Amino acid sequence: MILFRPLALRLALPWLLTIVAACATMPPVQPWESRLAGNAIVLLGEVHDNAAQHRLRLALLRRAFAAGWRPAIVMEQFDVERQADIDRARREQPRDAQHLIDQATTRAARPGEGWNWAFYKPYVALALEYDVPLLAANLANADTRRIVRGGLAASLDDKRLAALGLDRPIAAEWQQAQEREIDRGHCGALPAAMGPRMAQAQFARDAVMADVLRRHAARGAVLLAGNGHVRRDLGVPRWLEAEAPRVFALGLLEHADTATPPGAFDATLRTEVAERPDPCADFKPPAIGG
Repeated sequence: MILFRPLALRLALPWLLTIVAACATMPPVQPWESRLAGNAIVLLGEVHDNAAQHRLRLALLRRAFAAGWRPAIVMEQFDVERQADIDRARREQPRDAQHLIDQATTRAARPGEGWNWAFYKPYVALALEYDVPLLAANLANADTRRIVRGGLAASLDDKRLAALGLDRPIAAEWQQAQEREIDRGHCGALPAAMGPRMAQAQFARDAVMADVLRRHAARGAVLLAGNGHVRRDLGVPRWLEAEAPRVFALGLLEHADTATPPGAFDATLRTEVAERPDPCADFKPPAIGG
């Protein structure tokens, strides 16, 4: 038996705690992890503010990279128009994730807006560490607002609409399901007239993400996006019909989520609910009286 002297134990303790923490964040190997290989198009969902989900998803990705997978990393968190900024930042400082984020994002105008980059910086660092493509995948908020106000043609010309597949009619059941999800996301307080227009904007975002994946997935690609974009019944997979055999969609859900229907994902992982203010509080009328 080896007995640690007090000084030796104090010196060894940080190292031991690091190992314990790393082991605690590694999820058990899942049967479907073999899909994270080759030229697969893998869609990994998230609840944006759930730190536990980000840790879990990053651990899964790191395990796939350690096994030899080298996909493009495609991120909802970057707008497609910032791809040139991403590429320039990589040339300037190839290993500096924060420099890339600073160069390829616009600071929010008001506190609380935008993405929590503490959650997403590790994925940027992963792309830089393994020198794989890092791709912007989102339609800018300004474009989505134009679509909500004036329709698809207010943001996308005819050639772009055709290239994305947005010139074709949306199936009625798909349209209705998307509108229901949007209404649920707004706590049932959305004016009825807004549903179809906001659904159009969501279709446009999903089609743009699918287009980025389609064009850059020769060696495989992984999309990091909210669960709504990852859903097979509503999101990006519906815009990847020709690539369907290569597509694998993982939903990362909270235990309290009972609204997502069975079959929305190929597989799911669940975590505890993140602490957050009531998301419906802003939609409730103010209380009368004291």
